[in-house]
Amino acid sequence: MNHILAQSLTIPWTNGPAKINGPLQGGPLGTNPSLGAILSRAITFVFIFAGFGLFIMLLAGGFTFLTSAGDPKQLEKGQQQLTNALLGFLIIFVAYWLVQALGIIFGVDAIKNIFG
Repeated sequence: MNHILAQSLTIPWTNGPAKINGPLQGGPLGTNPSLGAILSRAITFVFIFAGFGLFIMLLAGGFTFLTSAGDPKQLEKGQQQLTNALLGFLIIFVAYWLVQALGIIFGVDAIKNIFG
């Protein structure tokens, strides 16, 4: 079998050695992780990253907008940054709820398991 990642790690611990299993050896995703299992674990991090990105883009756009000092080009740039940040968040939000609604409409229980 071809092992690309470390599948088992034993570290010294005060109560004796502790063994940590990798993703293919019964780790947090199970013994044989499927694409759905990987996505269900990653979706939380995607939303956290998107929220953090929105926050940073709103701060940058607001800073550009407030420090434009009457320059129409800088003012337009700040408005565009704020608009793009909010549109990006709206796209992610609508995509999530669209998948949820389609899963309910078509009775796909796997979507409830992945996003639930």
